[in-house]
Amino acid sequence: MKSMGIEIGYTSETIPPLHAGLCESPALDRELIVGGQSVDGVETITSFVYGEPEAYESLLYDRDGVLEYDIAPSDDGFFCYLRRKLGPEGLSLLDALAQKTVVVVPPIEVRSDRTIRLTLVGHPEDLAAVMDAVADGIRFDVRWVSDEVTVREPAVSDRQLTALRAAWELGFYEVPREAGIEAVADELGCAVSTASELLRRAEANAVERVLDER
Repeated sequence: MKSMGIEIGYTSETIPPLHAGLCESPALDRELIVGGQSVDGVETITSFVYGEPEAYESLLYDRDGVLEYDIAPSDDGFFCYLRRKLGPEGLSLLDALAQKTVVVVPPIEVRSDRTIRLTLVGHPEDLAAVMDAVADGIRFDVRWVSDEVTVREPAVSDRQLTALRAAWELGFYEVPREAGIEAVADELGCAVSTASELLRRAEANAVERVLDER
């Protein structure tokens, strides 16, 4: 079982209308879809939107296919419950990503730069099949991959983890320090500048993760 973080990018021609409206409105920032399903051609989602409720409601009011919605203001934004008929393509994002063993892990982040970010968990062959199912005109990028079942990007990359482990075992983090960056570079078989860059990025990423979790 693997986990994979992906980013889906749209052009002005392929972006869904509601997502396009979010991108174009200066009063809206992004939307986090925290749950949803599609049944018999009707998609039901609940989300939190960072921005002004009135701006988002103007995108829903009188729009073809919108069956019902409810908006509840909150700090920094609002919660939204939305039911709508699927468009002519007949597929929601959840349907398009559906494979036998794949789970779409919320939240799904709908961003104002014409992209959507989300996490998938499943068997490697089905995760690969998701990439083949993407329609023409839509960009699909893999942001990270993990061999573990996880719902967030690993704090450090595999190369950064290797560098951190080598530095730790050599005594680079001992007080006083028992080995310098040159020894770490020799252990990794790379240039001193490369070893230094790997450690700096790993340390920054690890500290950021710790601060985010406090």
